[in-house]
Amino acid sequence: MRSVEHNEGLAALSYADDFVPALLDPQRTAPTAVCGPNGKAARKRYNVYRNNVTVSLINALAAVFPATQRITGVDFFRAMARSHVRATPPASPLLFEYGREFPDFIERYEYAAQIPWLADVARIERAWLDAYHAADAEPLKPEALAAIAPERLADSVLTPHPSTRILRSRFPAVSIFASNRGDGPVGPIEAATSEDALVTRPGLEVIVRRLPPGGAVFLAHLAQGGALVAATAAAFEKSPQFDLSANIAGMIEAGAFSAIVHGD
Repeated sequence: MRSVEHNEGLAALSYADDFVPALLDPQRTAPTAVCGPNGKAARKRYNVYRNNVTVSLINALAAVFPATQRITGVDFFRAMARSHVRATPPASPLLFEYGREFPDFIERYEYAAQIPWLADVARIERAWLDAYHAADAEPLKPEALAAIAPERLADSVLTPHPSTRILRSRFPAVSIFASNRGDGPVGPIEAATSEDALVTRPGLEVIVRRLPPGGAVFLAHLAQGGALVAATAAAFEKSPQFDLSANIAGMIEAGAFSAIVHGD
């Protein structure tokens, strides 16, 4: 009995090995193992199924990256997405997991070279989705910081909220993202201005904020387990105009952290 089950399992694996690789490669012929009723070849049926798989993955990318699609236009986006689908098959059965590599693909995609900020906008959109699916946690309350003695505050370490994502860009990626995420008119944006993003979900709604100068360095140090004093020093080194009070208020308001460990 075990031998029969073993052989059946091997046959199933062999069939899958034949069936799957050609799904995302239109240059490959339908596998000979695929057949229809009475053992007849099913190339047309396989090609229809193959097309449906590709279209489904393109639609999944369009759902995750609506601002990216609005910037490029539907036809350009779907051509770019099709190239990505053929180069990067899904690694998870969960469709919302698909597309993690898409922003990096956009950065390498030669036809998108004239839109150099596009990959960073896509990274914000991917971070938005990851924040949406992140675990729930109660964000840190302002009184939690206020309760710490000033001499202990400098060495305190904060625990990032599960939804917190920090993205840096040399382009105005946050403004471009915000302008193209909805259906409203898109106004002029100064392309020479760099912007960093903080993505959080302290409650039910995902929030994308543009960080002030030094904010990304400050928050990144804290998120990596750095003490408040070290994060502050790094932020001032990067941006002399860094405003500590404003950044602390902003991170609390955004729900970027969920707990604080008091310094000794």
